[in-house]
Amino acid sequence: MSKIIDLLQHRQWVWQGSSQAHQLPERVSTGISLLDIKLQGGLPKRGMVEVQADNGIGELQIWLPYLQQHQHLIVFINPPGCVNAHHFYHLGFDHKQLMFINTNAEVDALWAAEQCLKSSACSVVLLWQSALSIAQAKRLQLASEQGGCTLFLYRPKCVQQFSLPVALCLQLTGHSHGIAVQIKKQRGGWPQKSFMLSLADYWPQLVAEQGEASNVTVFPTPIRYAK
Repeated sequence: MSKIIDLLQHRQWVWQGSSQAHQLPERVSTGISLLDIKLQGGLPKRGMVEVQADNGIGELQIWLPYLQQHQHLIVFINPPGCVNAHHFYHLGFDHKQLMFINTNAEVDALWAAEQCLKSSACSVVLLWQSALSIAQAKRLQLASEQGGCTLFLYRPKCVQQFSLPVALCLQLTGHSHGIAVQIKKQRGGWPQKSFMLSLADYWPQLVAEQGEASNVTVFPTPIRYAK
């Protein structure tokens, strides 16, 4: 029996209570009051935050107030779309503060993320990676703690069955009034049921108008010029 328990603890499949278990890690405000309350003060100052979400539902937009608080380098690795530097400029970001890395292989993306995390030159690293082993997650978590940097790991929902050793795991789902958020795992706290995060006061363009069936924003009609 002891060997089985040792194996489960090694894989971080069981939770072991201790006097330190109730000590909350240092938090940083997300800039959204309801989200801060649900996260017991905000996001962890360092460590890995797993975000399970489909692309295009505002899964990056909700972190903009959080990202705008940081003064050091913010790194985007393999984002699932073209990055508009002009848009970031008008959001108040210095172009020298942003770095975008695109790789052809997932192993190269993991290497780049690890180097950025432990460099102590970065505040936040955002990595889009569909599959990750427990050993790889532990390496990234350790690098994040060593460099005092936060890693956002973006993955599609339900890509693998086992839980990764992360400081926080969130599942985001598109909602007609914003985003439904489920806290699946958090260090120093318990999982929570899904709650609706209304974005009407932050980004009205992500919220459906009354009577619409979804929160998909309709593109404006293109202007046609006479030849």
